[in-house]
Amino acid sequence: MTGDGRPVEEFTAELLAREVFVPLGGVVEIGAVNATGTWRLADVSLGDFLDGRGAEVDVLLAGVRSACAFDSTTMSIAWDLGRLRPHDVTAASLLLWSGGLTGVPAELESPAVVRHMCQVGADLQLTRLLHASVTAAVTARTEAKRGARALAAVLTAACTLSGGPRPSDVLRLWRVARLVHVLRPGLDASDAGRSAFRAYEHVLTATFGD
Repeated sequence: MTGDGRPVEEFTAELLAREVFVPLGGVVEIGAVNATGTWRLADVSLGDFLDGRGAEVDVLLAGVRSACAFDSTTMSIAWDLGRLRPHDVTAASLLLWSGGLTGVPAELESPAVVRHMCQVGADLQLTRLLHASVTAAVTARTEAKRGARALAAVLTAACTLSGGPRPSDVLRLWRVARLVHVLRPGLDASDAGRSAFRAYEHVLTATFGD
């Protein structure tokens, strides 16, 4: 049991879910900004953006639930975080999603800077989302072929929402930014865990190509 009385496995599921749903919030905010075509924050309406993309959100959440074996309580974290409800999108949040790569220029809200933060942020948050989803699916011991097919739908929907890179681009980023570290010799990852990550990569590569 954890200190607040919850089973350890429940606490772990909550942590895994947050790792998935936090970058999803970044994907949604970035997508709403990209959808304006002006990259002016005054033109962003997250409510309108979400109203028009309910199908993508539904596919994404269904795929996460299937692959990661999250129950209803765990899935509710996606809504509890507030990122899937209408709210203001700020330059500060885009700076966060883009990892602070731009620094804090004097004209942080200028369209050129906002567009650059969206480009970097989409790459970063989609890669985080994919890694967190695969990690949760491996932890849940979801069979790789079934899990990876569900996550392929998740990644496709997330890329559509972001208005950014293609799924194949995110897959390549994930390999070099995250997967190689999981598979690096000398880490504590079990042989079974490494094999599971490799199996997911194999199916995702077959789906999206090299």
